[in-house]
Amino acid sequence: MNLFARLCAPALCGLLALAAAPAGAQDNAAQQDLGALSQQWLDQALQRLEPDEMPLRMEVSVGQLDPRLRLAPCARVEPYLPRGARLWGRTRLGLRCVEGQTHWNVFLPITVKAWGPAWVLVGNVSTGAALTEQDVMQTEVDWAAETAAVLANPQGWLGKVAARPLVAGQALRQGMVRAPELFKAGASVRVLVQGAGFSVTSSGRAMNAGAAGESVRIRMTNGRVVGGTVQEDGTVEAVL
Repeated sequence: MNLFARLCAPALCGLLALAAAPAGAQDNAAQQDLGALSQQWLDQALQRLEPDEMPLRMEVSVGQLDPRLRLAPCARVEPYLPRGARLWGRTRLGLRCVEGQTHWNVFLPITVKAWGPAWVLVGNVSTGAALTEQDVMQTEVDWAAETAAVLANPQGWLGKVAARPLVAGQALRQGMVRAPELFKAGASVRVLVQGAGFSVTSSGRAMNAGAAGESVRIRMTNGRVVGGTVQEDGTVEAVL
């Protein structure tokens, strides 16, 4: 095997042969070769991803580099994921020349879609309205279309209330629903105070509305203000 064959990566062999070609042909061929290399790298990277909850159908589309770029021939181009970027939604892939007379580094726009089942609203839902099975239908959506995670499990939304006005056609995602309020600000609540070696049940007045799992402040009968976590039955558990 000659030196050229040993140095030339399969997807980039054409780059080393572009020097004698017209400038326009060089640019087009280089774009095609880099696109093919990027697609191969992305396909392999996506195959290694482990879906969090259920299998997703991944789909990736590779954009184009700025046509004004003039990249020097390179024996080996290394794709990489830039710091802070992830293979999800609209993102970018880094490409750097690691074997060539001129080292360069460019960024290629890519879009990664992750198709999977989701619960989609069949009608509008007003703020504070409780969601039921009649409010949704299951269909396939692109999980990566938004940054908020999809609520794929009905336990994540069933019986909860809309945190804001929701519109028909939206897929249910985190931040769109919340637990219903168990008491309003000013309501009398049962407080379980726990400390080192003791546990006391008392009562107090809520300084803000509370739902299961939320943190609230309670003014006790002696005037002291404590913070605690709302339990499923409406009791506030405070730790001193």
